[in-house]
Amino acid sequence: MDPLLQKVYDIQKEEMKECARHLMLGGGTRGGPVLKRGKGCWVEDIDGNRYIDCTSQSWALYLGYANDDINRIVYEHSQNLTHVHQGFDTLPRFALAKKLAGIAPEELNRVSFTVGGGPAIEAAMKIALKNREEAQEFICLYDSYHGVTLGTMGASWVSTMASGKFIGGSRFTRLTRQFIRVPNPYCYRCPLDLDRKNCEMMCLTLLKKTVEKGVNGPTTAIILEPLQASGGQIIFPKEYLQGVRDLCDELGIVLIYDEIQTYARIGSFFADGYYGVAPDIIVLGKGLGAGFPIGAIIISDKLKGFDPDSEELHTFANNSVSQVASLKLIDLLEKGVLENCRKMGEYLGRELRKLQKEFPQMGDVRQAGLHIGVELVNDPVTREPGTRLMSEVRKAGFGNGIFFGVGGMAKNVLKIKPPLIITRDEADTVLERFRKSLVSSIERSVKK
Repeated sequence: MDPLLQKVYDIQKEEMKECARHLMLGGGTRGGPVLKRGKGCWVEDIDGNRYIDCTSQSWALYLGYANDDINRIVYEHSQNLTHVHQGFDTLPRFALAKKLAGIAPEELNRVSFTVGGGPAIEAAMKIALKNREEAQEFICLYDSYHGVTLGTMGASWVSTMASGKFIGGSRFTRLTRQFIRVPNPYCYRCPLDLDRKNCEMMCLTLLKKTVEKGVNGPTTAIILEPLQASGGQIIFPKEYLQGVRDLCDELGIVLIYDEIQTYARIGSFFADGYYGVAPDIIVLGKGLGAGFPIGAIIISDKLKGFDPDSEELHTFANNSVSQVASLKLIDLLEKGVLENCRKMGEYLGRELRKLQKEFPQMGDVRQAGLHIGVELVNDPVTREPGTRLMSEVRKAGFGNGIFFGVGGMAKNVLKIKPPLIITRDEADTVLERFRKSLVSSIERSVKK
């Protein structure tokens, strides 16, 4: 082992305290274990405790920790190239652009790479503006999350009072673009207080009315996650997305899918494969690089793309290491990992719904592929958010050797989003440890 790496690995807890004084974090929840090594769905902390990870580390490790195939191809390629300026062509970039176009919905055939998801959203916005020169306004949905760059923060719930108070994004509104928000199709907890059985898709009607009466000039684009992740693992009705598609076609509005979290994890490469409704632009990030940083957009043939005159320029947009990792991930997804995602997602969803009959605190179970959310409530009738219960379950999970994600505006949605390689035995471990964490948390909540 390199002596410098050994020195890093040998840092002791007292030294960590000194190191922490120099570290700023603008997001995430600290206070959990300090991670040291991982393999597959499992990760180990500095004290030797092992955890099954249902967060895939910000939903990015589709193949889990330290995947042998990814490590091998990255090592082999890095002997030849690592960083390359985007002005120079490379074989990995050619290959990945062609592959993404080949698996994308028909007529989405051109790709541009970025350094991550937030800049990719901005790239999609640039394409929309370039194709709608007379327009300037963008529409997004309640509870949406599209990043925290200055260009995207205005489209993310963190700039609003959605969580009950103003937090991070609200401090920078004087520099962020102000998006126009419309109600999301959150059928379990309708923002319009309507019943799904007779709501007549009022959220879609309000979107249409907003385009007609609430936007100055023509609308540039509608940006949405086809399944809202941070917002609470909210699976949209197909008829809603079809209605948005029809509206965009009628008025020439660009439809942008933020697939940074749905790519592959939803059980198909893109949301079009799940819903049957395609956008004009797809935005990718997170899991695209199998743990290596990369983002991308794929655009429709009917749209004008970027001109190479500094419309879109990033120093690390031609990261050849991330590109070969992405290509290898796609290869493995096609050879069985995507099918495993569907099978294990269906299994976990089915078993969680069985548990729901035993625990009314599991107000709703939402599952598409390995995009799984369990909305915890204090009362299944009133649906009062179980925010404290969620906090207790996550905390108990640490003690029971499992990591859960947290979502929803009330922080009451438990996210179960493990690597797509999870096995049946590991899925059973997730269920067992979730049940154990839930039981102890309910007991503590009752005592309090």
